[in-house]
Amino acid sequence: MTCNVGKTDRIIRYAMGMIIILLGVYFNSWWGAVGLILLLTATIRWCPAYIPFGISTCDPDKR
Repeated sequence: MTCNVGKTDRIIRYAMGMIIILLGVYFNSWWGAVGLILLLTATIRWCPAYIPFGISTCDPDKR
């Protein structure tokens, strides 16, 4: 797997993932589990949804 999630994208994914998880816990909803997907993709720096569109926010030197 090559890197396709850059630094800014990772920060946004971590923040949004935590917000979604906290909202899910607060409202007692299983939708908070969706935040885990964002945290996972930020951690491994690879997003499968970017592949069909050829998107990469990663710095070309770090691929």
